[in-house]
Amino acid sequence: MNLVLLAALGGALGSAARYLVNVGAGRLIGMAFPWGTLIVNVVGCFIMGVLIGLGAHRITLTNEARVFMMTGILGGFTTFSAFSADFMLLIERKNFGLATLYLTGSVGLSLLAVFAGLHLIRLWQT
Repeated sequence: MNLVLLAALGGALGSAARYLVNVGAGRLIGMAFPWGTLIVNVVGCFIMGVLIGLGAHRITLTNEARVFMMTGILGGFTTFSAFSADFMLLIERKNFGLATLYLTGSVGLSLLAVFAGLHLIRLWQT
């Protein structure tokens, strides 16, 4: 099967799961804190770690399985899992300076980008 199609199918499933977790968390816990987002990020990172561990030590994941599960499902569920896996890899390679740069750059620049996009739209609407 085409890898792009596998990524898209997995992404649709992951996005639907993220929506359901967000709705469920909002109903159960409330909306004062982004519990749904926190839950999907932590759960997605845990699942990414499990898949990386399984792929390294127990089973051989095909490229199609990796694309479907990691890029597709987890990418649709949370992109934080991919970020965390990349950070972990830098730490395991003992690239502490690069890991710190990646961590601060990813979080800092992403937050700045969110604020910049919001500011741009607010300026456009006035």
